[in-house]
Amino acid sequence: MKKLALILAVAMATVAAQAEVKLPSYFNENMVMQQNQEMSIPAKARGGAKVKITPSWTGKTVTAKADKKGNFTINLTAPAAGGPYSITFDDGDVTTIGNLLSGEVWLCSGQSNMEFPVAGGWGSVYNKDEVVALATKPTIRLFQVRKTMAFEPQEDVNVSMNWCECTPATVQNFSSVAYLFACQLADSLNVPVGVIDTSWGGTPAEAWTSFGSIKEIPGFERETKRMSANKFERDAIQKAYDKEIEDWFKSCDRADKNLNPAEFHPEWKTINAPRYIENVEPWLDGVTWYQKEIDVPADWAGKSITIHLGPIDDDDDTYFNGKKIGSTSGFNVPRHYTIPGELVKAGKNLITICNSDFSGEGGFGGNANDMYAESYGSRIGLDGEWKYLVGADFRTLPAKPLDINSSSHPTVLYNAMIAPLRHLPVKGFLWYQGCANVGRDKQYAQIMKAMVNDWRKDWGKPLPFYFVQLAGYLQPQYLQPNSEWAALRNAQLAVLDLENTGVAVAIDLGHPTDIHPRNKQDVAARLARIALNRDYGHDVDYLAPAVVSSEVKGNKMVVSFDASLRTANPALLGFIIGDGKGNWAQATGRYIDDKTIELWANTIKKPVAVRYDWADYPNGNIYGVNGLPVVPFATDKKPGE
Repeated sequence: MKKLALILAVAMATVAAQAEVKLPSYFNENMVMQQNQEMSIPAKARGGAKVKITPSWTGKTVTAKADKKGNFTINLTAPAAGGPYSITFDDGDVTTIGNLLSGEVWLCSGQSNMEFPVAGGWGSVYNKDEVVALATKPTIRLFQVRKTMAFEPQEDVNVSMNWCECTPATVQNFSSVAYLFACQLADSLNVPVGVIDTSWGGTPAEAWTSFGSIKEIPGFERETKRMSANKFERDAIQKAYDKEIEDWFKSCDRADKNLNPAEFHPEWKTINAPRYIENVEPWLDGVTWYQKEIDVPADWAGKSITIHLGPIDDDDDTYFNGKKIGSTSGFNVPRHYTIPGELVKAGKNLITICNSDFSGEGGFGGNANDMYAESYGSRIGLDGEWKYLVGADFRTLPAKPLDINSSSHPTVLYNAMIAPLRHLPVKGFLWYQGCANVGRDKQYAQIMKAMVNDWRKDWGKPLPFYFVQLAGYLQPQYLQPNSEWAALRNAQLAVLDLENTGVAVAIDLGHPTDIHPRNKQDVAARLARIALNRDYGHDVDYLAPAVVSSEVKGNKMVVSFDASLRTANPALLGFIIGDGKGNWAQATGRYIDDKTIELWANTIKKPVAVRYDWADYPNGNIYGVNGLPVVPFATDKKPGE
């Protein structure tokens, strides 16, 4: 009898578990609903069940019927701003989600500058202590998507932070731009605000774009063909990738000179380590051989030596007197190799390194004091002069296949971190990204437009899309007509061709040695100005001054702007002028009136073009009377050209 009772209890518990309504992870306690918007949220219950749905703001019960698989849709209209509210679901088992607010919801995405936390472990905003201390704001709710990848659009997201009320504890690891933007809206509108942080540092725009769009953009043929040919099944895609990367490494081996590591080559070029190879061989990705002779004292002979080389970017095979002593992969991994005593002789000994660099910087990436040989407490410095030879230039080979496990892979973040949110009504999108696409400006303009259209298609309407233009970064150079950062900023502006888009210019908020400038307050404020004016009808001047025309007058150029300008000092900085033949010079300028500037340079007799703030880290100093910096421009280039 007891056994029967136990079986019945287990059966009843199983039925109850099956009967409970299952909601998407983003439809949960504490959430903010987009006010006055219809919601059609997919959910699950027992197959064929009738589900009674009662929102507290109406008190009226509506009924939905689950299909055979248990799928049904929650169809409700969110009330005007206010709360707290609750919704009860009853399919025989009652589920209630409460403490709901209705207000404004914005989805915030991008790479590390959007991910940049208020006061997290890897970054913090200016005045972080004050920002955190003032973060008790229960009507601001924070939702953070966990970093996840997928090859097909998913139905739900993984969650790191599920609609938490904003407190000093919850805000610290949340997107600072998203949070500070929410503060601006909450203060100005006096309504609840929900912000969704779905971002991932170091990721390019193509990772946030759909397969259907990316396959139409040149440059992603290999990845899209691999995905479709293998029916988007991860294991099959992995197998295909493994074969591709094996073939690629074979092509590298064939291209490399495969030198004898035991033979010293004093005739090779010289580099002073630690130093990245790109400082002496610009834009090189490939195989570089390094050699250094060291004088080993007599009392070290026959004894083991440990050599410390610091981090080497990306991979290395290291030899001592022609014998391989170790290999390591990873750009940030310090190299430590022990040489057995039988290889160590008094006098000249040879260290040879075969370094493979697949992208970005390559070679010795540490500090001088990271590089030394030691034996029983004595040291020999290994920094300073090394000989080097480029063994293979990967630019002469087909591009390395992109690792399918990389967050940079096309579509994988769109599928896992954007598409699953498409049923959740939002007011609009904020985007802060671009660094990972520097060097691919023309392609970027295509990707960005496609991505915006993807997201709007998913949400079923041309929602606002406001983005942050890249701030200044890298070594200040004031005459840099070939700046790739400037070209990417120009490509970002191509998105403004689409309706309901806006740009927050941040050229003046950067730092030459920090790709993550800490002044996220002004970034958020500039985004908020756009939204408050365009979406909420506030009388806020949000437009950064932009050039509207340029004209050649003798040996001078005259440029006109759409708003009144001001400068902090009499010198007008940031302008260069060119003659259309590749010659450029820094320009001197003067105001003709508050919207018009005359420019000239003694070395450019027949100018045809003007550029402003066209450098990695430019020095422009012109603002509108509204306090916003002039939009960087090139009169000889359209956005995206």
